[in-house]
Order: sequence, then C-alpha cells, then structure tokens
Amino acid sequence: MLNWVWMLLMMSGFLAAAAGGHVASVTQVVMTSGQEAVETALGLVGIMALWMGLTRIAEEAGLVDAMARALMPLVRGLFPSVPEGHPALRFMMLNLAANVIGAGGAATPMGLKAMEALQTLNPDPKVASPAMCTFLALNTTCITLVPTTVVALRALSGSRAPAEIVVPTILATAFSTVVAIGTDATIRRRHGS
Repeated sequence: MLNWVWMLLMMSGFLAAAAGGHVASVTQVVMTSGQEAVETALGLVGIMALWMGLTRIAEEAGLVDAMARALMPLVRGLFPSVPEGHPALRFMMLNLAANVIGAGGAATPMGLKAMEALQTLNPDPKVASPAMCTFLALNTTCITLVPTTVVALRALSGSRAPAEIVVPTILATAFSTVVAIGTDATIRRRHGS
C-alpha cells in the first residue's frame, strides 16, 4: 500500500513538472539529490564506524555490563517476565546504551538480537509478548544524551552550530521515554499483562 502512495506522489510531481514545462529542472534536482545522498551516506560511514567501534570497546572494557548492572533494577521492573540472566536483558541493555549515545546504527543489531531472544520466551510466536512491546517502545523513544548521528548530519550539511540541538534532543527524548513507559504501563494494567 505504501508503495502505491509513494508512486502516486512521484507521478503527481512529474506530471505537474511536465505540465508546467519544468522537466529539465526536475531532472537536474534528481541528479543533484542523488549525488548529495551518496556524499552524505559516505560521510556517515566514518561516524557510524567510530560509534560502533566505541560501543564495542565499551562492551569489551565492561562499561556496558557496569551500566547494565546499574540500570538492572529499572529494567527488572519494566520486564518482569524476562528471567534474570537471560541473554535478552544483555542485548536490550546494549541497545539502550547505544541509543543513549545517539548511535542508532550500532543499536539496531542489538535490538534485533534482543527481539530474537525475547521471542524464545514468547508463548505465542504469532503475537508480540508484553516484554517485546515494552522493549519496542523503549527502543523507539529512548532518551538520547548525545545525538551523534544528527549532529554529524548537521555538520555534514554545513551547519554553523551542529551541536545546538543537544539540549532540545535530551528534553524531547526524555519526555517521549516517560510517555512511552507510562502508556505501556497503562495498557498492561488494562489488559492484565
């Protein structure tokens, strides 16, 4: 369905350009945008490699485990159905730690592994478990203390002050995390899960 929506939007744009005699302008924009997309992607490769490497170093140095131990009381309260010591807890902590430092690319593989591990505890494999729903809500809204990817994108785009979004990002993501946890808890209470 979404493919049809995108196709409709693109075709409408091309038809409007053709009707207005601006096909050459559209072609120029398409070519320029493609080049800019490749340059931006290549610029992000280095940044993502740096943060994924730092996350790996933090994991090897035991920093992630230390953070996991510090946050475990909160996590235990949010995921009561996940047994202590289950691999899902470790993957969730790695995912959340990467999200906190704004390294979404490094968080994604850990999030997928966490979901796979949570699926092993799921009594109905065709329906997401409450723990899976809670983790998805946290992963999506996780507080971000250092929005590294967004700061990097702003720097690559020539922003004079790429880091000026740090405080608003912290406030917005903190609020979204509180709302997600509250909404999840409300839904669980209503459904008795």
